[in-house]
Amino acid sequence: MKTIHTSHAPAAIGPYSQAVSVNGFLFLSGQIGIDPAVGKITGKTALEQAEQIFRNIGAILDAAGTGYGHVVKTTVFLLDMTVFPEINQLYARYFTSLPARSCVAVSALPAGAQIEVEVIAGLPAEKEDK
Repeated sequence: MKTIHTSHAPAAIGPYSQAVSVNGFLFLSGQIGIDPAVGKITGKTALEQAEQIFRNIGAILDAAGTGYGHVVKTTVFLLDMTVFPEINQLYARYFTSLPARSCVAVSALPAGAQIEVEVIAGLPAEKEDK
């Protein structure tokens, strides 16, 4: 197992990694809309937070040597399902490979976030842990 870290995404705020790679897959910890430049959530709406989340996910994928085209599964956690249509439109711009997805409503998220997204991606053969 290899730990992945980049300064272009928020540091973990607990005893976990931004992501780990194992057996040809990359497992990202759930991302909330923390702007790594300031260390806090700056978006006021779920859509603004989602935009930051997707930038953070992209940075972690890049640090691991993969990208959005290799994402195989996502899970989206929302405080308010009424925002799902607008989140879905933004999501479609990033996840063009149409990975499997789950979306669930939750009662609370860390740091007052309105949305959290976790991702599983495949690694290109040359990036796989041997």
